[in-house]
Amino acid sequence: MSDTIVIAELSKGKISATTNELVTAANQLGSNCTLVVPCNDSAIANDASSISGVSKIIAAKSGIFSNYDAAAWAEALDSVSPSGIIVTSASTQSKDLAARLAARRSISVVQDVVEISNDGTVLTSPIYSGKAMQMVKLSSDAVVSIRANVFTPADNSGSGDVQVIDTSGNVTTALKEMVQRASERLDVSEANIIISGGRGMGNPGNFSHLEEIADKLGAAVGASRAAVDTWDEIPHSMQVGQTGKTVNPNLYIAVGISGAIQHLAGMRSSKYIVAINKDADAPIFQHADYGIVATWEDALPVLSSSLSNLLG
Repeated sequence: MSDTIVIAELSKGKISATTNELVTAANQLGSNCTLVVPCNDSAIANDASSISGVSKIIAAKSGIFSNYDAAAWAEALDSVSPSGIIVTSASTQSKDLAARLAARRSISVVQDVVEISNDGTVLTSPIYSGKAMQMVKLSSDAVVSIRANVFTPADNSGSGDVQVIDTSGNVTTALKEMVQRASERLDVSEANIIISGGRGMGNPGNFSHLEEIADKLGAAVGASRAAVDTWDEIPHSMQVGQTGKTVNPNLYIAVGISGAIQHLAGMRSSKYIVAINKDADAPIFQHADYGIVATWEDALPVLSSSLSNLLG
């Protein structure tokens, strides 16, 4: 029988009870179950030490697990997981992760499994919105997502040690991959990474500092309406906002932008928003995932230097 690997399901920073169900399913699919816990604090994995039916527990520790990033999570978890059948939950996030892990390993993925045959080789899952069921026979390793509340949870009478593996190094690799995917300087409407400046940049010549960061990231350079209206040197084609361009990048860095409603309308759907502003009460911070209260003169050199060290 193949070895199995369970990717623990987390909820509000703790191991979800769904994980116990995944362990049950994994032991029907194979043997020698390894439980991998993605975490930024290895203490989270201690709750898994009592789950029965687990041979080994790995706490994959990294800051990337604070927020879900598909590429970074898949790389980090792939690097610490042994070969075998990988089992995840069928939550939206975990199904996305399952597909990415399967792609990285060039193996099959079977989603939303609700039944496993006695010999562990035939998987049943609903299709066509539950109007029909499909049966898939496994002949090799695969990634399998399991519907919640279907399999009996493994009990908590076990005892196991937790091995902590620091996967922080994968942040660098993930960032390099993201930068590599971003093409040379793009139009803001097409870019995966955007760094935008506002009137807080002081004068249009200071946008050269944004361009320096953009060159390191393979990003586009944008601007607020206030910057475009104030300085003729900043073209309207760079404007992000209700009267400019609507963008949806993976990363949006707003520098010296207060966060007027019309600007937010054009970029609030960005996956991650980083705001740099000297005014701690600037509205942009209410919508940012990460905020830095500082002048651009203080923040950008540090950011540029850190990126140089990180990306090489």
